[in-house]
Amino acid sequence: MATNTAVIPSSGDGSTFSLTPALSLWKREVVRFYRNRSRVIGVIASPLLFWIVIGSGFGTSFRSENAKGGQHYLDFFFPGALIMIVLFTAIFTMMSVIEDRKEGFLLSVMVAPVHRTAIVLGKVLGGATLAAAQGLLFLIAAPFIGVRFGLEQFALILLVIFLVSFSLTALGFAIAWPMDSTQAFHAIINLFLMPLWMLSGALFPISGASKWIGWLMRINPLTYGTEALRSLLFPGTTTFSLTLCLAVLTAFTAVMFVLSFVMANRRSTKPVA
Repeated sequence: MATNTAVIPSSGDGSTFSLTPALSLWKREVVRFYRNRSRVIGVIASPLLFWIVIGSGFGTSFRSENAKGGQHYLDFFFPGALIMIVLFTAIFTMMSVIEDRKEGFLLSVMVAPVHRTAIVLGKVLGGATLAAAQGLLFLIAAPFIGVRFGLEQFALILLVIFLVSFSLTALGFAIAWPMDSTQAFHAIINLFLMPLWMLSGALFPISGASKWIGWLMRINPLTYGTEALRSLLFPGTTTFSLTLCLAVLTAFTAVMFVLSFVMANRRSTKPVA
């Protein structure tokens, strides 16, 4: 009988790659997230309040040098707040890797004749779907600040949000995979990922930053996600071209997925005592 399973060489365990396990893990991530309503509300409400309070607080005291006639900080900060929602959702959904290990679910998946790529793809794609959905939900607020975009622009915005979501989820997977405690995971987030967001052009433009901060912002892949969204939502207010931003985001996404796959093959899953 013919099957739809494609055989892919693995690390000697005889496992095969199939989309079925990946789709099953994807569905599990989505259902699991939306069953926890407090997490859904928290992911949306925190950046929304952050955007409103900080944006309104700075008000007209901030003017973007690139925008014609100046730009209100509430407008400038909108792409950064959207990236913040995507970051929070993508990273925190990957805490499920640690929870699955403690519950023994991940161990049962790892011993099954399933290729590691399917496991990584299912977990990462599930988190990326959730992050992208949350980001698009926040995008509903765009008309309230006068943002209008056509179908082509919306398609590009969707592409940018998905690339950022997938890359950050893969990064979260790579960080969570070797960890056995959520406390250590939170420590890494506070130490590394929040500065990554703060230096993405979300809070202040590259043109107004000091030389060394500007250099860090230019090598930060998340900067190109923020700049891509800003160029689509507020044309003429960005430092980098959309083409460059999409190229960097695509490369970053590929690198992060390869990194998550490498991490999944470096450490065998052990139950937590």
